Amino acid sequence: MEAKKASESFTIMNELVLPNDTNVFGNLMGGRLMYWMDIAAGMAAGKHCNAPSMTASVDNLSFKNPIKLGNIVHIEAKVTRAFNTSMEIYIKVWGEDTLHQYRYESNEAYFTFVALDPNRKPRPVPALEPETEEEQKLYEGALRRRQIRLILGGKMKPDDAQELKALFVKD
Repeated sequence: MEAKKASESFTIMNELVLPNDTNVFGNLMGGRLMYWMDIAAGMAAGKHCNAPSMTASVDNLSFKNPIKLGNIVHIEAKVTRAFNTSMEIYIKVWGEDTLHQYRYESNEAYFTFVALDPNRKPRPVPALEPETEEEQKLYEGALRRRQIRLILGGKMKPDDAQELKALFVKD
């Protein structure tokens, strides 16, 4: 299976915040934003593996600034690393106030998707080749983030997280 570049999975999604998308404060509801982010992550995963895939986890969902009614939501997603059957996708979100003509950071998160075969069982995914310095940095951090996810999910013992241990324990 031939490796793919992160740029091949790059996905941009835009949405307009309408009254039905907001809470009583006139801000975009977090759940609606997470829904849109999941769609963008799914599209990026699909571009990378050319197969149906499903959300396995969401972590580090940080809310920096609220997005207001009438603003535009810009969501960018791309695969940061591919493992055996899973892919980590980095999502970055901006709000845009077109009336006052400024753009601001709103959210970021890491999603994990698993590729599925026709029997809905996990299937191998292509490796990822980072091209830029930023992509290389995200790629290198992905293994540590994966080990944290696995430990928190009870699928890995902390003593087995060699990449994380290397940060804290000197031989």
